[in-house]
Amino acid sequence: MKTHGIVRFWNDEHGWGVVDSEDTPGGCWTHFGHLVMPGYRTLSAGDTVELAWEAFEQDGYAYRATEVRHRAKDS
Repeated sequence: MKTHGIVRFWNDEHGWGVVDSEDTPGGCWTHFGHLVMPGYRTLSAGDTVELAWEAFEQDGYAYRATEVRHRAKDS
């Protein structure tokens, strides 16, 4: 499933964070390996993203991202 959301937090040291969206209550666990972007793959709290996700228990979260892209600011 695909939706858009806002990054709640991101930990560069561990390479993961959480994205909040209406479709993933409680947050969606996100790993740097699923970020689609050139160069160093990282996010920052407050970034707006488009994400594909699945229902899957990961580190206490009920949802896990399968693909994440920065969302254009004007969309």
